[in-house]
Amino acid sequence: MIRVLAALALAACFASHAALVEVKRWVPVKALDSYGHEFTRDIMVTMFYENSVDGPRPVVILNHGRAPTPAERQALGRASYLAVSKWLVQLGYFVAVPTRIGYGVTGGPDVEDTRGCRNKTYGPGYAASASQTVQVLEYLRGWKEAATDRVVVMGQSFGGTTAITVASMNLRGVLAAVNFAGGGGGRPATHPGDPCSPHEMKRLFAEYGRTSRIPSLWLYSENDEYFGPKHPREWFEAFREAGGRGDFIQLPPHPTGGHGSFTKAPETWQPQVEAFLREALRR
Repeated sequence: MIRVLAALALAACFASHAALVEVKRWVPVKALDSYGHEFTRDIMVTMFYENSVDGPRPVVILNHGRAPTPAERQALGRASYLAVSKWLVQLGYFVAVPTRIGYGVTGGPDVEDTRGCRNKTYGPGYAASASQTVQVLEYLRGWKEAATDRVVVMGQSFGGTTAITVASMNLRGVLAAVNFAGGGGGRPATHPGDPCSPHEMKRLFAEYGRTSRIPSLWLYSENDEYFGPKHPREWFEAFREAGGRGDFIQLPPHPTGGHGSFTKAPETWQPQVEAFLREALRR
């Protein structure tokens, strides 16, 4: 009993000295749009880690989604996913959240545009997002707090597909990918559950599956108002049948729409994601 009490006292003392560090940095990146034009811009990257930990921590690069209108994309401000980032820091991670070109405080041209509903070209949009993610990773290699040989790419919606895009690149140090509600072409206001050109998304995920060799976790709500219940499973199966490694988790429906379960219902996915990360980073 004395040993238990001593251990608890030590843990309480450690916790009292721990603090969340939040750092903001402008990071120069380049990206190509769907027309092949190259743009250079400094993007805002928000980083979180715990200051009481000695040595580097495994890294999560967490990518935001894409609002349908320019005004909404500008309204993003500075991406941070604060609650999720704090949870990841508590698990021992160094978290980096880029605000990509064309969004919020970073501003700039819409390099991730995938064109009109009838002629979607998804690939270049996700390539632009993934290239920025890769450049953020290269920037982090200079941080002593970041273990860039143990990296997870994670994202929600457009950012979720970006995670799978990066997974297909088999980069040095990137060990796993987590895709929350990834996809494109959603139009919930007019065609809920019926995105533009879902066959093109299926083809793209199959293309990613042919080269991706790291484990991935795919999480979609049963009542995702952007993609519905059918398309995400088809996209995942296309990825896996092409050779990709992954597991699919169907999250329960959310009363206000399941596409945002990442932030609205973390209790539905945190245990599965924690277990996945623990296993993926063992190797």
